[in-house]
Amino acid sequence: MTKESKAHIALATVGLIYGANYVVAKSVMPNPIGPNSFIALRVVGAVVLFWLLAARSFVWPRKQDIWRFAVCGLTGVTINQLFFFNGLALTSPVNSAIIMTSNPIMVMVISSVVLGTAITFQKVLGVIIGTIGAVSLLVLSSSEDLTGLHFQGDMFILINSMSYAFYLVLVKPLMTHYKPTVVIAWVFTFGLLGVLPFGGLGLTEISWSMLDGWQWAAVAFVIFLVTFLTYLLNIYAIHILGPSTASAYVYFQPLLAGLFSFLFAHFSGKENAGEITWSKLACTVLIFLGVFLVSSSERLQLKLNRR
Repeated sequence: MTKESKAHIALATVGLIYGANYVVAKSVMPNPIGPNSFIALRVVGAVVLFWLLAARSFVWPRKQDIWRFAVCGLTGVTINQLFFFNGLALTSPVNSAIIMTSNPIMVMVISSVVLGTAITFQKVLGVIIGTIGAVSLLVLSSSEDLTGLHFQGDMFILINSMSYAFYLVLVKPLMTHYKPTVVIAWVFTFGLLGVLPFGGLGLTEISWSMLDGWQWAAVAFVIFLVTFLTYLLNIYAIHILGPSTASAYVYFQPLLAGLFSFLFAHFSGKENAGEITWSKLACTVLIFLGVFLVSSSERLQLKLNRR
């Protein structure tokens, strides 16, 4: 099996875990664990696991790379985690997954600005169509919820998506000088510095004895699989395939989130999937069309560059 095939399998695994995460994490937030406390717990656990894995390859960052590690920690961990979990606590799993499909479009745009990749008419058209789909979904969510909490949650997820797009682009150059495990360990260490002020104290306020078996399983799932394993597999895939391909696997998340939401509601009797309407499906189609146009343009550009 080639390295590229292994990287694609890694990304498919990440998509599967993320699809389940929308439902699993939602089931323990905001009660009995608040979003910020959950984030702090997740990042602290991940930092320990990443450094255990990277201990043998430990190196200090070069002075010229410290700023990039810090920005990757800010965008890939601090902002990403804070806005995702706080957004998920306010909106539905399906809405979150649909909005995250805008991530590949953002990666393409940021790559053009930061890395100088070509911008074509097809890419611009894709960005416009995808943006219309995402914004329309936000408007629909706002009209459904008179309290405005759904809309606020959706906006948080959109900010999370944009932040993660910056991370995917900025982290790639670091892997020319460091092993992927060392990169992700330092990224999470810098990210932890930004997370602790928001959720560190909340860890002492959680009634751990009140958690039932499912909730303990959900916490373990988020720390070991959603955080440690997914970031590890993602950094491995980015190293081999690049940020654009890695972000493309987010397309699976609306389908998987909807599937897991249905299964969770069916077997647990708890409804947290959110209503799926024809309007939302139309928004999803617009986002997918935009992503397809941008991605196909990118593939064509790569073929032309190889000639």
